[in-house]
Amino acid sequence: MEGQLKSGTSLVSESGNKYKVIQLLGSGGQGEVYSVESRGKTYAMKWYYKKTATENQKEILDNLIQKGQPDVSFLWPQDMIFKSYGESFGYIMPLRPKNYKSIVDMMKRKAEPSFYCLCKAAYNLTKGYNALHAKGYSYRDISFGNVFLDPDTGDVLICDNDNVAYNGSKSSIYGTPRFMAPEIVVGKAKPSRNTDLFSLAVLLFYMFMLNHPLEGKREAQIKCMDIHAMNKLYGTDPLFIFDPDNKDNRPLAGYQDNALVFWDLYPQQLKDLFTTSFTVGLQQPNRRITESKWLETFANLMSGIIICPNCGSEVFYDVQKETNGVAHTCWGCQKTVTVPVKIVVGKSTILLMNNTKLYKHQIDGEHDMQTVVGEVVQNPNNPDQWGIRNLTKQNWTYIKADGTQVPVESGRSAAIAKDVKIDFGQLKGEFQ
Repeated sequence: MEGQLKSGTSLVSESGNKYKVIQLLGSGGQGEVYSVESRGKTYAMKWYYKKTATENQKEILDNLIQKGQPDVSFLWPQDMIFKSYGESFGYIMPLRPKNYKSIVDMMKRKAEPSFYCLCKAAYNLTKGYNALHAKGYSYRDISFGNVFLDPDTGDVLICDNDNVAYNGSKSSIYGTPRFMAPEIVVGKAKPSRNTDLFSLAVLLFYMFMLNHPLEGKREAQIKCMDIHAMNKLYGTDPLFIFDPDNKDNRPLAGYQDNALVFWDLYPQQLKDLFTTSFTVGLQQPNRRITESKWLETFANLMSGIIICPNCGSEVFYDVQKETNGVAHTCWGCQKTVTVPVKIVVGKSTILLMNNTKLYKHQIDGEHDMQTVVGEVVQNPNNPDQWGIRNLTKQNWTYIKADGTQVPVESGRSAAIAKDVKIDFGQLKGEFQ
């Protein structure tokens, strides 16, 4: 496979760094990606075709490099290669490690993350786009071709960031078919944060259901998937496959089994977000699910997984089932699983089991599910007594049922007991 640049070619960036081309890694519609080396470290470099090496593209890249990455999940442009090399130019970015897999790999079962890692990947992905939008950018082309995850950790990497631009600015990129918002498909809107939110919802649906949210019976009946059929399915007449008021587009058994199987495994909290995304959100861009709402839900999913004691399957806690008095049944062995004691902190619900961790996101509302602030521990003097150890540097306040308040210093534990509260500082939690 030969590209525009030969192996061994020496390049100098605008910042003065020297790079040597190692090999061509792949090519796409805008250019080619090479591995390059500088000072003993390997990077990736995108080199544009002459027709796509426009002044507008150069301006976009200069701005992205100057502003810096919005979140660690982005393989962000970090250096420009001089345009004097022929009629084109390129940019340097981090090289994606081989342990990261695509969503397509998940759909082909070449990567099978646990439910916990899947939820963590969804959280990290949404957190990344939230940071991007907070800087005034829109991504414009959210799809499963631009996202990679480590199935063993839930870490994510977002690539192809060279089309990111300020919300509403000029762009020749409108998105990837099947991920574009209906208003873009029918030509009534340009890429924006609102259209990104639709594409994000589609991507998340793919991750959890391994199926497109609009591809049910109607898609199965299409004889020729031409531009007219696609415009109708995704633009003029979209219908959610699980629309509660219209069952005309339900997934077909034997053809779209993924959606049928996975939909029932998840708690109502997640299904409600998808339902809003692809009913109200189809026609009302301003009412689409925000990143904060997704993050709140994914955090709860991560903290609401019960490991079935009979078969080891991951079972999601569903507050609606508990409210309605419905038992939690393991999808793997069909046996009933017991919901443990939990603590409710604001909008977060955390099931308290051996080795459960509490994260910063859950006690102060920040989007941080990495920093551990507490952990469930066993009382060494009383094996039947469990508590939450304070791993922060601030005191917590333990509020007993009778109103008595006791400080919980850093490193100390607060006993888990029903109807007792903990004041974490910004938020209070109550054991249930």
